[in-house]
Amino acid sequence: MATRADTALWHPFADMAAVRSGEFVISRGEGVWLFDESGKRYLDGSASLWYCNIGHGRPEIADAVAEQMRQLEAWSVFGNYATPPALELADALAERSTLDGAKVFFTTGGGDAIDTAAKLVRLYWQVLGEPNRLHIVSRTNGYHGTMAFGTSIGGMEAVRAGYGPLVPSTSQVEWDSPEALADEIERIGPEQVAAFFVEPVIGAGGVMPPPEGYMERTAEICRDAGVLFVCDSVICGFGRLGTWFGYERFGIEPDLVTFAKGVTSGYLPLGGVVVSGRVAEPFWSEPGRVTWRHGQTYAGHASCCAAALANIEIMEREGLVARGREGEGELLAALAPLVDHPLVGDVRGGTGLVAGVQLDAAALAADPALTTKASASVRDHGGVILRALGQTLAVSPPLTISSKEIRLIHDGLRAGLDALVESGVAA
Repeated sequence: MATRADTALWHPFADMAAVRSGEFVISRGEGVWLFDESGKRYLDGSASLWYCNIGHGRPEIADAVAEQMRQLEAWSVFGNYATPPALELADALAERSTLDGAKVFFTTGGGDAIDTAAKLVRLYWQVLGEPNRLHIVSRTNGYHGTMAFGTSIGGMEAVRAGYGPLVPSTSQVEWDSPEALADEIERIGPEQVAAFFVEPVIGAGGVMPPPEGYMERTAEICRDAGVLFVCDSVICGFGRLGTWFGYERFGIEPDLVTFAKGVTSGYLPLGGVVVSGRVAEPFWSEPGRVTWRHGQTYAGHASCCAAALANIEIMEREGLVARGREGEGELLAALAPLVDHPLVGDVRGGTGLVAGVQLDAAALAADPALTTKASASVRDHGGVILRALGQTLAVSPPLTISSKEIRLIHDGLRAGLDALVESGVAA
């Protein structure tokens, strides 16, 4: 690969003093494979940032976007304006959500989808004449993006730290305890609580599937307390858990669902919120009653919506939505033997095509940078690109991955971890 003396690119989630002259440049993608500037091939074990569900280099999406751009690249959907792809995509997502009377509000990504949902749940109660319902409860280890509300309701202290006072009237409860949620709602007072935000599978917080019955029980607690239940499906949607939005496999019906990432498989930036008919009704029922003064410039961007429509067509044609559930056991079985490695403390998965390899606690205590070093070693020695998240290496390959390629993830992980031990970097 070419070596750069410096860069002007400020990378997200990066120590730029270390990164500025050490960038790893990916120049091409094909299926589940990535290629660096020198042409070396790597298996994409993370679908980039959890999003490339249909794999890289699909000409169908490039063609759909080019055709849309030839007709109309974009136009605002503010006020009463609309474009055909925005209308078509909203209908397609509302239908696939299974929410009764669903409406779809578009954003440009997952972070602003979370902020959109958080503002909406507070405004909803204001419109209904319950202005004290402002409090939002979320979970420890949860990740809901890095915008104002997302940072405030996130349960990862490293992401929250350093910004001073955050959005008030928010709190987190233990990620795996329905009883903790019930107690928190009781402590605050149900009449003060607007909503509970939950990822079906915690992603960036360490890949943590929900305990048996957790989603069902927390949905019931919220329903009994009159608290809105918001499902953050930004990572878990579009086949990652084997359904369109992830929550369906638990037999629950949220009040709002945030989405992004897999809706276009990352080919263009797009996100949004699916809103149940119950929550949408006060805003849709009577002209002049309420105008929601909120939205992003590029919400409903025509070319991004065209990419999403092509992506949905590919997923349906190739049966990729079901693939997340079909492959979950296979992925976990392939990675489970890594628990015998001296640098591995735990392997989690089994709920969707997503897994986490947590490193050994003693090894991490001896070297807090071990996860980052392990990710680089797995890439360089094992030919697999994974996401380093705190104590965990996250695995979430494209849904198009084959059984043979799943086994290559195990092989690459073991080779990279072995190389760390052999080099004396970790023992």
